[in-house]
Amino acid sequence: MKIKKLVGIFVVLAFLTIVVLSNVNVLGSVKKPSTYVVIKYYVMGDPPQNDQVQKAQEEWNKILKQTINTGMEIKFIGWADWYTKYNLLLASGEPLDLVYTSSTWLNMWGNAQKGAFKELDDLLPKYAPKLWKQVKPEEWDQVRYKGKIIAVPENLFTHYVNNGFVYRGDWAKKFGIKLPIKDWYTFGKYLEGIKKNLPGVIPYDVTGNSSKASELFSGWVISNTDAVELPIDTGGHKLFWGKSYKDKYTLYSPVFDKTFEEYAKLMKQWASKGFWREDVLNFKGDTTQLLYEGKTGAERAHPDSFSGLRREMDKRQPGSDLQFFAFSDTRNNLVKQPITQDAIAVGRYSKYPDRALMVLEQIRTNQKVYRLLHYGREGVNYWIKDGKYYTPPNFDSNKYGFWTNAWGTRIDAFVLPSINEWEGLKEYYARYNKIAKPYPYGRLVLDLKSIQPQIAALSNVTSTLGTAISFGKVNDPVKAVEEYRAKLKRAGYDKVFKEIQRQLLEFKKLETGK
Repeated sequence: MKIKKLVGIFVVLAFLTIVVLSNVNVLGSVKKPSTYVVIKYYVMGDPPQNDQVQKAQEEWNKILKQTINTGMEIKFIGWADWYTKYNLLLASGEPLDLVYTSSTWLNMWGNAQKGAFKELDDLLPKYAPKLWKQVKPEEWDQVRYKGKIIAVPENLFTHYVNNGFVYRGDWAKKFGIKLPIKDWYTFGKYLEGIKKNLPGVIPYDVTGNSSKASELFSGWVISNTDAVELPIDTGGHKLFWGKSYKDKYTLYSPVFDKTFEEYAKLMKQWASKGFWREDVLNFKGDTTQLLYEGKTGAERAHPDSFSGLRREMDKRQPGSDLQFFAFSDTRNNLVKQPITQDAIAVGRYSKYPDRALMVLEQIRTNQKVYRLLHYGREGVNYWIKDGKYYTPPNFDSNKYGFWTNAWGTRIDAFVLPSINEWEGLKEYYARYNKIAKPYPYGRLVLDLKSIQPQIAALSNVTSTLGTAISFGKVNDPVKAVEEYRAKLKRAGYDKVFKEIQRQLLEFKKLETGK
């Protein structure tokens, strides 16, 4: 009887073991499902006007079918009226499987508040265990809404978008300026050198719209204070900042202290000296092309765009020695991009959230799938030489051009650098890696509904008078600053400031418990 009992126990244990192993393979991943399904992955942008995405899709689906018995179809959300289309799609009840999202420009938290995304806490360890381990616990905390994970952040991709000015090193040396330039006043001397020595060249040719005004003012604030930008769009000038990285819960507006007065005076000087054209507020020309032609000496850029400009300038203006002055260079005020800048969510009404996560894990762990998704087919859409991708001179981009805009899934280990990337960019990244601090507001979810009318009114003021101040198109900068501040007050500045400060202190309680 004892032997029969032992045999019975063994059979039961063996059965339970088989049940467990039927869902997990020896590598700890989920076992290949028995039924084939196709999920839909929504990305932003217009698709190539050829059949190359479909051709690549056929290839990655061969791999996905073999590994997880699943297919993936790319769906593009076109740029025309993209913001409305994107949000309507999320609200429509459409069964979205994978969908791109962003905390900086696609209202990720607002859509999370509306319940647009599926909670992933229980699904991730079960259906994407390797992906689950790729993200640190503190990084998962960056994508929690009310304690629940609502997206997968792009945590393994490094890139910087710290803005600055590009300038010609050959001209700067000619004017006796020691390189590299690290502050606005030395940069002004460079512009003055162009004005005095190179007739016919506009020192800094720029389109004077509210977007450029915002970039210019934010650059000034980063260079001359320790303030950290908050994710609140207020038009021509960003009005609301964290006081500093160490004092991130204190709200600060540089518009209401000497920082802004000094800025307004300097921009008036630059305008009066003719550093940009007289009709700057109406100019809509191609300033990059003018830089290529040697007709201007400066351009706004970030490190990656500088890399492309440098390569092109080396061809078109040999010896120009294009340089980059990042606004963060002045006092090392550099904060990394939030890992929620680009992220992937699973739609609330997805029929296959398990398969969606299995596919996402394949993209992040299978180099073949990754390259098919991001670069297309090797030898057709791109080529590799010395570890860099390129297309040959006779490449027919209309017929074979490829892109999927699969932001949110990029991984440094799988990224192929472009052969057009300037070698010197690595030195800039190495420097930034040493000083950049983690983004401090990744978990901050601001609710702006109650102050939206005031924010709209503030944006109207910053985009009109604020833009004029940024490009020195005022008679007296001191009086213009006084008028500007008075208009902001009348538009509801104090109410907005008070409400955002209140929410920042709530955020402090969430993070510190105090």
